[in-house]
Amino acid sequence: MTDTPTDRPEGPADGRSDGRTEGPTDLRTDGPTEGPTDRRTDRPTDRPTDRPTAGRTEGPINRPTPAPAPVPAPALEATALGKRFGRRGRRALQDCTFHLPAGRVCAVVGHNGAGKSTLLALAAGLLAPSEGTVTVLGTTPAAARARVGYVAQDKPLYPQLSVAETLRMGADLNPGRWDEVTADRIVAAGDLDPRARIRSLSGGQRTRVALALALGKRPELLLLDEPMADLDPLARHQLMGTLMAQAAQYGTTIVMSSHVVAELEDSCDHLLLMGGGRVRLAGEIDELTAGHTRVAVTADTDLAPHTVVESRTTGRQLSALIRPAGPLPHEWRTGTPTLEELVLSYLRNPEAPGLAPVPDRAEEAAA
Repeated sequence: MTDTPTDRPEGPADGRSDGRTEGPTDLRTDGPTEGPTDRRTDRPTDRPTDRPTAGRTEGPINRPTPAPAPVPAPALEATALGKRFGRRGRRALQDCTFHLPAGRVCAVVGHNGAGKSTLLALAAGLLAPSEGTVTVLGTTPAAARARVGYVAQDKPLYPQLSVAETLRMGADLNPGRWDEVTADRIVAAGDLDPRARIRSLSGGQRTRVALALALGKRPELLLLDEPMADLDPLARHQLMGTLMAQAAQYGTTIVMSSHVVAELEDSCDHLLLMGGGRVRLAGEIDELTAGHTRVAVTADTDLAPHTVVESRTTGRQLSALIRPAGPLPHEWRTGTPTLEELVLSYLRNPEAPGLAPVPDRAEEAAA
């Protein structure tokens, strides 16, 4: 008979292991487990297996198409704009349609009485159109007035105020927008006495104060009607540099009329050429000059089918400015006109066909 020890239990009564084994135990299993395992330890895990895997789909991924960038509102836009003074008065403007993108420096040129001052006064909200519409910074001229600076041709200022009082008035009228440093710098560059009365200033000095008021407002759109007419060459150069710095630093759109076309070529990138109350040319200066060609040919040359803006015959030679309708013959001598040549050719020939395209907004957005 074999004695069976009774003082050592077979195991804990609650069924838990006491941790002792007869030998080393391999915790890994050679076969599949009943549930999912943790790949890092190969141990069973109680994580659900029906959770979708991030980033994986059964079919092709349909990514949402990004919304197109919003097209910025033009700085100035006119559609069939017209202005008549008096019920039976003359038409200062008629059927003017153009589009000026924001951030441009635009030259408005034309002979006296072409409608330049009337157009700027309409944009400033000082006149109401007789027909058509004008939009300023995406809204009406009246609603945009706080964001627009305007210097009229006669530079109206209060004659009894001093220079310093005039600038303080500008600060009071433009709370939150006034740039005192810029206004003071423009006045100081003209060596003006802040105590001097406006009535005692010369025409050029009053122009400097008026520009200080307009630029001190830090406008989004600056309208200037013959701003440099009263200035000497050095002052014109200085103030033109100030205007270009304003446009570059703040993205200000500048629209200015002038008769000195040669000065505009180096500073402006957009052109509005007016004649007879209409817009005859409108667009980027580089595109307009590139779209015209100076030609020199023999006097008996037929220029058709090209559009002739101006032509002159001297002896056996014909010189002309044309808008080519296609490739030009190789034997023609050709060249690209300057801005001054382009403008003068149109001004000398008021019957020449104009070119004032209206850009497509959809094309601008796609670009």
